[in-house]
Amino acid sequence: MSDGPPGFEEDDRLRSDFIRRLTLAQLERDYDSPGPADGVGAEPIPRTLVRYWNDPDDVPADVRRCLRSWEVLRDEGLSIEMFGDASARKYIAKRYGRREIAAFDRCRHPAMRSDYLRLCYVLAEGGLYVDADDVLVGEGWREVFRDHTLKVQPLCYDISIGGMVSAEQLRRPDLSTEGRIFYVNNNPIAAPAAHPVLRRALSRATDRLLGEDPAPEIQSTTGPGNLTASLAAHANERQNAGAQPDFSLLLTWDATAEPCWDLAYRADARNWRNMDAW
Repeated sequence: MSDGPPGFEEDDRLRSDFIRRLTLAQLERDYDSPGPADGVGAEPIPRTLVRYWNDPDDVPADVRRCLRSWEVLRDEGLSIEMFGDASARKYIAKRYGRREIAAFDRCRHPAMRSDYLRLCYVLAEGGLYVDADDVLVGEGWREVFRDHTLKVQPLCYDISIGGMVSAEQLRRPDLSTEGRIFYVNNNPIAAPAAHPVLRRALSRATDRLLGEDPAPEIQSTTGPGNLTASLAAHANERQNAGAQPDFSLLLTWDATAEPCWDLAYRADARNWRNMDAW
């Protein structure tokens, strides 16, 4: 795999191509258990599931059904944490400093605040973050706790069709990169505390939120674009140093959890895609 030039992660095409090469590399050889990486992240991933809804006391019934699908994990020994806007700000104030509080306050939509909180929490505590509108459908969640590596899901958007490439297609080594954007999602995120990718992602998001742009774009500021850039830069640095990866790509997460698209909130301003109407 060729190395990216300094700052390549901020170039859309170079970043996309790099993420595709990471995916192909994992398909070709065993990235499942790379082992401890220079002592970083050698602790196991805490068996904690973290979710977010801006007002936990006013969760829509259809979203509550999604949340309930994960309750079976309590019987497997997992603890479950639920954050909202108020509790997230209180947590960040306790665990971080003035810059992070100010950055959280600049998040102009609940989805951005959710993005920011998940970085803060998993960086500080470790655990598994899953969006509130995901439904548990399989047993693959067990795999995220099998070792100490950061775990994220690779995705691909096809510009020509205006939609996502299926996970099955994404796993095809011969999938063309033409007209497609490869990236990693920020849902789920599983990691031990203090993972350097999350540290980088939080720092990048904080800098952008506190920058001169009064209305920073969500995807590139706090969402998948931010995490993708951070992972690409980190992975490139490790390659250049000849170090083993300290992350894994969840290539079959679609068999573990799936988003529920038929939810009422998606049709109104509570959906970040309609955030200008919020």
